[in-house]
Amino acid sequence: RDYYDNSDAIIKRLTESCSEREISINRHATLSAITQSTVDNMMKEETKNPKLITLHKLVVGLDLMVSQLLDFPEMKETAFEDK
Repeated sequence: RDYYDNSDAIIKRLTESCSEREISINRHATLSAITQSTVDNMMKEETKNPKLITLHKLVVGLDLMVSQLLDFPEMKETAFEDK
């Protein structure tokens, strides 16, 4: 596939950010005050378009800003569709 969709790009960035910090996705959910099931649904791509509040909580848990989450090369190749 030549492009990422919204969830692919966010999953990739979250996974990389957790790896850089040497924390698991589950630990990240705890740090972000988000239920593990919410994060699991994103990682399994059952949630395709997470809400901004969810993204905000996720980045706070990683000590980032939303702009940092979305600022990486693959995001420029992301296809956004209204669903």
